[in-house]
Amino acid sequence: MVRKYSFPGVLMALILSVTAGILILTQTPVKAEPLPQVPAPGLVTMVDLGAKKCIPCKMMAPIIDELAKEYQGRAAVIFIDVWENTDVPSKFGIQTIPTQIFYDAQGKEVTRHEGFLDKESIVNMFTKLGVK
Repeated sequence: MVRKYSFPGVLMALILSVTAGILILTQTPVKAEPLPQVPAPGLVTMVDLGAKKCIPCKMMAPIIDELAKEYQGRAAVIFIDVWENTDVPSKFGIQTIPTQIFYDAQGKEVTRHEGFLDKESIVNMFTKLGVK
């Protein structure tokens, strides 16, 4: 028996099957570490939402580690793996990884960026938010 499919019908079936696969993956329980408080109380905060196995996220990892050390006590630099913490994307309203969210010292979101973000851009944002 030969079935004829219209393009929109095939596309819809593909979208539904991909969506179903994602739902199955996100419902798999994963033992994750306790999440840090975001934003950090009283500090300018940058949270990098990504995954340890995502290529742009891997490229950012050494930058995040370096900045966390350089700005310790002056600004909070936090990484959260959204593949290990499956409730996080909806909590922060993200759809793309990596996503960086910047908060001022009062805990108000100032800006967000999607994709790889270089060290200079992060440092410039910290400076703009008054971190010395």
